[in-house]
Amino acid sequence: MGMKGAPISERILTAAVLTVSDRSSRGERPDGAGPRLEKVLRTRGWDILHRRLIPDEISDIQSALREWSRGKVDLIVTTGGTGLGPRDVTPEATEALLEKKLPGLVEWMRREGRKKNHFAALSRAVAGVRQRTLIVNLPGNPSGAAESLALILPALRHARHTLHGGDHNQPRPAAQP
Repeated sequence: MGMKGAPISERILTAAVLTVSDRSSRGERPDGAGPRLEKVLRTRGWDILHRRLIPDEISDIQSALREWSRGKVDLIVTTGGTGLGPRDVTPEATEALLEKKLPGLVEWMRREGRKKNHFAALSRAVAGVRQRTLIVNLPGNPSGAAESLALILPALRHARHTLHGGDHNQPRPAAQP
């Protein structure tokens, strides 16, 4: 749901949250990261259009990313599957669908994440654009995912603005805590 004809900066910000976890999808562990990411997005003005929990399967990940990037979703965040485990395939599934890559976002998240957790350097997350939808892989750890998302949200707002034809001279939003 958008405001057709409204200035880009006034259109509703829309997002989707995709949790990728074999254990959570089998009911062996609650999804801690998905609800936390949804809360971060909602408190910062994003309308959540979709949230889904799926196993670590490339076809399932790509199906959700394709479906949501065809619609009115400005931002898709994934959580989970970015590590070194044998079933961690989120970056591969995502990267195959990206039209433009945004390596600076994940470099920024890794750099800041390492200040609290040295293992953040092991993340294989990717970020980029498919059609006019931003897609960002986040860690599976609820705290790491929420902190990473909060860090990059101001940049994502600007990226969304430019993806929809806005110029680079829009006022920059202040970083939010």
